[in-house]
Amino acid sequence: CIYKELEIHSLTAELESLKNPQGLGLSSHLDGLREENAKLKYRLNVLKRSLQEERSQCSKTMMNINQRLQEIFGEAIREACPDLENPPLAVTPNQQAKFGDYQCNSAMAMAQMMKSKGLKVNPREIAENIQKNIPDNELIEKTEIAGPGFINVHLKRSFVSKLLTNLLLNGVQPPPLESKKKVVVDFSSPNIAKEMHVGHLRSTIIGDSMCRLFEFLGYDVLRLNHVGDWGTQFGMLIAHLQDKFPNYLTVSPPIGDLQAFYKESKKRFDEEEDFKKRAYQCVVKLQSKDPAFIKGWNLICDVSRNEFQKVYNCLDIQIIERGESFYQEKMTAVVKEFEAKGLVEMDEGRKIVFAPGQQIPLTVVKSDGGYTYDTSDLAALRHRLFDEKADIIIYVTDSGQGTHFQVVFAAAQMIGWYDPNVTRVEHAGFGVVLGEDKKKFKTRSGDTVRLMDLLDEGLKRSMEKLKEKDRDKVLSTEDLTKAQRSVAFGCIKYADLSHNRINDYVFSFDKMLDDRGNTAAYLLYAFTRIRSIARLANIDEAALRKAAETTEVLLEHDKEWKLGKCLLRFPEILQKILDDLLLHTLCDYLYELATTFTEFYDSCYCIEKDRKTGRVVKVNMWRMLLCDATAAIMAKGFDILGINPVSRM
Repeated sequence: CIYKELEIHSLTAELESLKNPQGLGLSSHLDGLREENAKLKYRLNVLKRSLQEERSQCSKTMMNINQRLQEIFGEAIREACPDLENPPLAVTPNQQAKFGDYQCNSAMAMAQMMKSKGLKVNPREIAENIQKNIPDNELIEKTEIAGPGFINVHLKRSFVSKLLTNLLLNGVQPPPLESKKKVVVDFSSPNIAKEMHVGHLRSTIIGDSMCRLFEFLGYDVLRLNHVGDWGTQFGMLIAHLQDKFPNYLTVSPPIGDLQAFYKESKKRFDEEEDFKKRAYQCVVKLQSKDPAFIKGWNLICDVSRNEFQKVYNCLDIQIIERGESFYQEKMTAVVKEFEAKGLVEMDEGRKIVFAPGQQIPLTVVKSDGGYTYDTSDLAALRHRLFDEKADIIIYVTDSGQGTHFQVVFAAAQMIGWYDPNVTRVEHAGFGVVLGEDKKKFKTRSGDTVRLMDLLDEGLKRSMEKLKEKDRDKVLSTEDLTKAQRSVAFGCIKYADLSHNRINDYVFSFDKMLDDRGNTAAYLLYAFTRIRSIARLANIDEAALRKAAETTEVLLEHDKEWKLGKCLLRFPEILQKILDDLLLHTLCDYLYELATTFTEFYDSCYCIEKDRKTGRVVKVNMWRMLLCDATAAIMAKGFDILGINPVSRM
């Protein structure tokens, strides 16, 4: 398929070159050129028909219909206006069914481009010319021109039916990937010796979901936890450890509450001058890799890791720790590299780097000779580019760090580490979590909310909700616990991901556990209902599989057609998120899919029962297949969001 496309491009280019025989100095051979031209056109049409037949047979992967329509209209626009350089290409799903399924809106923008060149052309005429040049294809039933130049597209129902059969037979497969790129996602990133709090919630949830998306699409993903595990604070922690547990080298210290331990050491650091001096000496010993101090540092790190892991276990997060300590020795090389290229300036004893177009410099060495977050982040970026050989690097932190990363990226480009046109390095910032009073989310006493406390509260509230619905009376203890965890953690994740990450959002258990509207609770219950339809009809997976192989998915009813088209927009949604990293688009799509399914189910009988006995008398199998396809897409959407649905709720 790919080779045929390449040959088509090659032949098209050759045809273009033969349009001007004088320019080639071959005017005497015009008849021969015309014959060659005809042969090439014949070969081109054969290849196009062959490619169309392959597409109509449907590959195992899901087709991105919008992308395919863009290819079709792109070709039509080039044929219609060959002299227009980089013409705009706009194809979108149609919002109103009466106007068709998709719409090409390029004609108006093309008319504006021509007007700027002094050519006055009616956009409707351009649309008509594009319409005439639409190539033969497997997808479009008909097109209509509306208004000033909109081209409304009606899809072939038979082809959409084939795509749905492909989905049912092969499962939810990602679109084909041109090349398997390496992706590094830096997310979560708590500080050792401090508990994870609600501020880490968004980074952890958003970063994990981004990783899941890249993984599903076939990328090679490295999930990195850039923890704060180095620095002067470890001097005071080790000094306090020596005083409180002097035998820590031989007996593991019972540090139960690391947060309290940190506060005690910080209080001493601020109030006791002798302790402060000793803390600085401990830092020097730690940096020189003294075994006793390294052991103390490891003990503190291990206590923190155990606490972090409790959160990650609840939220089903897989992540590899690679903290600031990992980059310590690499920082020296980074500073030397910047110095060797004459990019370092001295400023009151500090070594700073100014990047082009940036107002704020990076401090790569402090006046006392120590390194900074700037140095650490430069070293980390360099390692990810050159050692990990990453093609895409995403940093998931709060928006407040946006300027910092902008300067780091600019410095890395200045020194020649990467070309932004080749390697994608991006900061995916997010807003803060607010309480229901619209202020920064805190406890009543004004402290930052501990993440484990928040998750425990979620479990408590979800159990109350399940009991309110009498689920404890019909579910086994094991299923009830599964449902409790699914609802609690699913709702917390979805409440975050369903908001545009750039904005602040209000954390409310009442709203996220509401089973009405765009919430995880609603979607989880809807998914469970869809999965139960086959069970009520006594149809097992083997029967559904056989039906998918033998039964055409009919799309004659308006609601069947609407649901079928909605299901096949899944690849388009994933492509959009891949481009802008805004995961709320997937949440909006899943909500739209659930409501579209409800419309379908209310209007189209999947199962017909005897009104007196309640016995199933008829099963409309093609509609059961639409139920099955809906459940499959919803399940994959949940998986990308990190939500674990259960079969019974």
